[in-house]
Amino acid sequence: MTNTDNIAPIEELKVQAKRLRDRLRGAGVQLSHSETLELVAHQHGAKDWNTLHAMAGNRMRLGVGDRVEGRYLGQPFAAEIRGLTTIGDGTHRRVTLHFDDPVDVVQFDSFSAFRQRVTGEIGWDGRSARHTSDGEPQLVVRPA
Repeated sequence: MTNTDNIAPIEELKVQAKRLRDRLRGAGVQLSHSETLELVAHQHGAKDWNTLHAMAGNRMRLGVGDRVEGRYLGQPFAAEIRGLTTIGDGTHRRVTLHFDDPVDVVQFDSFSAFRQRVTGEIGWDGRSARHTSDGEPQLVVRPA
């Protein structure tokens, strides 16, 4: 079975199937939509569409302008998504957040460093691959 971290959301998988069906139709091959969904599933290493659908169904849907909440460097936040880009092979997204209230990113009592807009990379689960020194993800995002 394929690594579930790099599976696109269901909507994108359906678009892939539609594009495939259109291209095959242009080459004289007639397939139903369900048959092309099965082909897409096999291309992603799943045994059938239902399996791929289940694997992809847990992807967090985010868009520019969405309200989110979470933790940045251990500090809670509420924010708006100002930028969102899929990067690399599609396993991660670069997200730019504008915090409602600036977040102090320094944990020392002697000084502070407030940030109101940050950019980070998150997986489809909303968690960054990078971690702080205590092992927590640098950025955790979830719909508000």
